[in-house]
Amino acid sequence: MTLADVATAPRPAGTREATSRRRLTAEDLALYLVTDPVLSGARGVPAVVDAAVAGGVRIVQLRDKDADDAAIVEQLVELSEVIAGRALLVVDDRLDAVVEARRRGARVDGIHIGQSDVSPLVARSVLGPDAIVGLTANQPAHLEAATALPAGTVDYLGVGVIHPTTTKRNHPPELGVAGFAAFAVASSLPCVAIGGIGREDVAALRAAGAAGVAVVSALCAAPDPRDAARTLLRAWGAGGVPRVLSIAGSDPSGGAGIQADLKAIAANGGYGMAAITALTAQNTRGVRAVHVPPASFLRAQLDAIGDDVRVDAVKIGMLAEAAVIAEVESWLRAHRPPTVVLDPVMVATSGDRLLDTEAEQALRALLPLADLLTPNLPELAVLVREPAATSWTGALGQAQRLAAATGALVLVKGGHLGGDEAPDALVGPSGPVREYPGSRIRTASTHGTGCSLSAGLATRRAADLDWRDAVAEVRSWLRESIAAGAGLQVGSGHGPISHFAGLWRRGGLAAVPEAETVASDWWEAIAPIRDAIDELPFLRRMVDGSLSAAAFRWYLAQDALYLREYARTLAEAARLAPTPEEQAFWAHSAEQAVIVELELHASRISPDGVGADTFRAEPAPATVAYLDHLRGAAFDADYGVLIAALLPCFWLYSDVGARLHAAASSDPSRPFAEHPFKDWLDEYADPGFADATARAIRFVTARAAAADAATRERMRVAFVRSSEHERAFFAAPAL
Repeated sequence: MTLADVATAPRPAGTREATSRRRLTAEDLALYLVTDPVLSGARGVPAVVDAAVAGGVRIVQLRDKDADDAAIVEQLVELSEVIAGRALLVVDDRLDAVVEARRRGARVDGIHIGQSDVSPLVARSVLGPDAIVGLTANQPAHLEAATALPAGTVDYLGVGVIHPTTTKRNHPPELGVAGFAAFAVASSLPCVAIGGIGREDVAALRAAGAAGVAVVSALCAAPDPRDAARTLLRAWGAGGVPRVLSIAGSDPSGGAGIQADLKAIAANGGYGMAAITALTAQNTRGVRAVHVPPASFLRAQLDAIGDDVRVDAVKIGMLAEAAVIAEVESWLRAHRPPTVVLDPVMVATSGDRLLDTEAEQALRALLPLADLLTPNLPELAVLVREPAATSWTGALGQAQRLAAATGALVLVKGGHLGGDEAPDALVGPSGPVREYPGSRIRTASTHGTGCSLSAGLATRRAADLDWRDAVAEVRSWLRESIAAGAGLQVGSGHGPISHFAGLWRRGGLAAVPEAETVASDWWEAIAPIRDAIDELPFLRRMVDGSLSAAAFRWYLAQDALYLREYARTLAEAARLAPTPEEQAFWAHSAEQAVIVELELHASRISPDGVGADTFRAEPAPATVAYLDHLRGAAFDADYGVLIAALLPCFWLYSDVGARLHAAASSDPSRPFAEHPFKDWLDEYADPGFADATARAIRFVTARAAAADAATRERMRVAFVRSSEHERAFFAAPAL
C-alpha cells in the first residue's frame, strides 16, 4: 500500500468527525510533531499544537508516557477540537485510548507503536483498514519484520534516533544521516526520521530519502511554534527549485498579474504555478473589462494544485470580490504553505478603489495569514484607515501600525512620494527592520512592478533566504528589470519591465548542449576534412598495397617523432585530469603510444627496437606544426582544450583505420594475410582501440557540454585544428 492509498481512520456512524476525514499523503509526513508536556511548559500542549499546525504541521503524535489511559483520552478529545481537521492526529502506543476517544466523537486518525507495544496486526484489526498505523524501527531485524507483515498493515516507519536526545528515555544508538540513508534505501515503506533533529538536518535527511522529519523540542520548546514550523518546512523545501503559486488575476498584455508573476518567479529561480482569480481585458494603456469566474472554480484550481504539489510559497494578488477572498482564506487555512506574500491590490494607480466594502473587509481578515504584505502607499493608507502618507516618516509609521495589527512584516514602498529618491523599508511591529535606499529610475516601463516584486520575494523566501536578504536581492533584480523595460518596446502606455534582461545579458540564450550533441556537431564540423583525407593518394595506395615501402617508412619515421611528443602530451592530460577514471585513461593511452605504437613503428624503421635510430628523421613541416599545436594546448593548462586537441588522434585514426581495414581485407585480388601493411591496418582497426576512442569521445564531449560557451568554443577550435593537422600529416609523404 502506498501513501496515496492510505486513508484516515474510520469514525463511528453519526459522530461529528464522520464527514471531515481526509487521506494521508506523502506531504502529511513532511513535518511531524511529537508532543512533550514538559517542553511545552506553562502554555500547554494544546497551545503548542495549535500554533504548530497553523505553521504547517500536518500530523501530530500525542506522546505522554506519564499519563494514564483516561488522561490520554481527555487529551485526545481536546487536541481533536484544537486541530479541527487541519492536521492528522495519532497517539503513541495507547490503542484502547484511541478506541475510547473515537467513541466520544474525537477525530483520532491512528496510532504509532513501538517494537515492544501492541502488534501492528492487532492495531490494524482494531482500528480498521483506513486508520494510520506507524511503527518504530531502527534495526535491520525491525525492517525485516515490518516487510514480512501483510501489505497495508503499516503505513510508515519512524526511524531513529538521528542524534542523541533527552526527550526519549533509553533511546537506541544514534544512526546519523548516513545510517538513516542506508535504512531508508532498504525500506519499501516511507521512513520518517526522528531524534534530535534541528533545522540544519532537514535538507540532508530529505536528500537521504526521508519521507519527513519528526521533531519534538524543535517545536515544543520553540518560543513561536508557528514560526518554527514554517522555518522547518522552508528547510524541507530548500535545496531544490522553490514551487511558488500565484493566486491573482490575468493580464493578457503580459505585463502584470499572473503573467508577470510567473516571469518573476522564474527569473528568481522558482517554478511558477497560477490559480486565476479574474480575467481582464487590458493593455499598457489601461483596463477595459474584468470577468470574475465563480469562486468555486478558483477553489477547484487551488485544490487541484494542493492535492498534487507541495507549495513552498504563495503570492496573492488581485482577489476581486469577497467570495473569492473567502475561498483563498479557507484554502490557506487548510494547506498552510510555509511562505505567504500578500500584495493587497485595492487602489489603482489612478487612485480608484478596486474593491467594494465587503471585499475590503474580507481582505482585512486575510492579512494575518500572510508573512509579508506589500501595499503601495495608497493601499497602506486604506488598510490602516488613515489619509495617505505624504512623507517617508509617515509611511514608516503606517507600516509599523499595520504590522502590529496583523503580525505580518510590511514592505513599505516610497515610490508614490515623488522626488528623486524611491526608498523601500521592511517594517515589523517594532519599527523598521531594514531600510533600502534607492534613486528613482526615470522610465514609463513600470507596469507590473508590484506584482513582480511580491512574486520575486515569495520565491527568494521559499529558497530559505532571510526576509532582509530576500528583499535586498529582489530589489536589485527588479531595478535592473525596470531599467531595461523600455528596450522591450511593448505598447504605447506604461510598458512592462524586462524580467529576464539581466539573465539574458549574463547568460545568453544558447542552450547547453548534451554530450551527444557536441559529438555530432564536432564530427559534422570536420566533414570536409574527413572527405579530403579519404581522397589522399597516400591512403588510397595503402589500401590497394601499391604504396612504396620508402614512402611508408618516411611516414612511420615522422609518426615516431609525433608519438614521442604525443605521449608526453597525454601524460600532461593525465596530470590535469579531474577524476581518477580520466587520469588512468590518459596515462594508459600515453603508455600505449610508447609501448605498442612506437614498437610497431620501430619494427620497420629501427629493427633493433625503439632507440635513437627510431627518432633520427628530420621532422617535416607538417610534423612540426602538429606538435607545436599540441604543445600550445598543453601550455594553455586548460584540461578541456588539451583533451579536445588530443581527440582527433583517436577519432580520425579509428575511423580511417576501420574503413581502410575493411576495404583492404575485402579486396578479392589479394589475400589480406599477404597485404604489405596488414600490421598497421590491424592496429588501428583493433576493437581495443575502438573502445579507447569511444571513451576519449565520452570524456571530451562531456567536458565540453559542461563548460561555459567560451571554453566550449575554444575546445571545438582545438579539435578542428588538430583534425586539419591530421589531414596535413597524411598528405605530407612524397609519393
